[in-house]
Amino acid sequence: MAELRQQLIETARRMAIAGLNRGTAGNLSVRHGEEGDPGFLITPTGMAYDILEAADIVCMRLDGKAEGRRKPSSEWRFHRDLYAARPDAGAILHAHSPFATSLACLRRDIPPFHYMIARFGGDSLRCAAYATFGTQALSDAVLLAIANRRACLLANHGMLVLGDDLAQVLDLGSELEALCEQYWRACQLAPPVLLDAREMAAVLEKFAGYGQQA
Repeated sequence: MAELRQQLIETARRMAIAGLNRGTAGNLSVRHGEEGDPGFLITPTGMAYDILEAADIVCMRLDGKAEGRRKPSSEWRFHRDLYAARPDAGAILHAHSPFATSLACLRRDIPPFHYMIARFGGDSLRCAAYATFGTQALSDAVLLAIANRRACLLANHGMLVLGDDLAQVLDLGSELEALCEQYWRACQLAPPVLLDAREMAAVLEKFAGYGQQA
């Protein structure tokens, strides 16, 4: 558990280096199942990542009980609900990155303007309905928007990404921000030409075997 706590801290710090976060914004968690008690580790609320120590990381159970000297991120509910609903979620990243947040403030889904949209499990990236941060209403909206996907936007808020582990979720967060920037820039010139459903189905099939296979 100590090693996992340190990995969480190091990944949280890399979020800022990758341009995904500033200050105390956003949050990061990773699933654990120590001693048969499934739960997750999550960054504490209101603390800058560069001063975090292992003991600051909060251990939470899926029943919502927290253990540790710090309070968990105010967004712990959607982390808890996602781990309960999505066995494929090994780590969860939430960030207020510039381009993802800009599009989220338009409450706009991202259409298939680029084939890499399929990297996140579908032919679009949805934007979750707005709800006050830290509420169960926001968690409920997230579960709908991210169904059958690895990411979504949060209206007037930011991005949310699921990964197999901490390394992958950071990579996916960076990829999502890059796509948001590309879409934003393309829209400055004209409405992007979108890939049709047939092409996106073909891309999704190719992505099923993408990367190095065991």
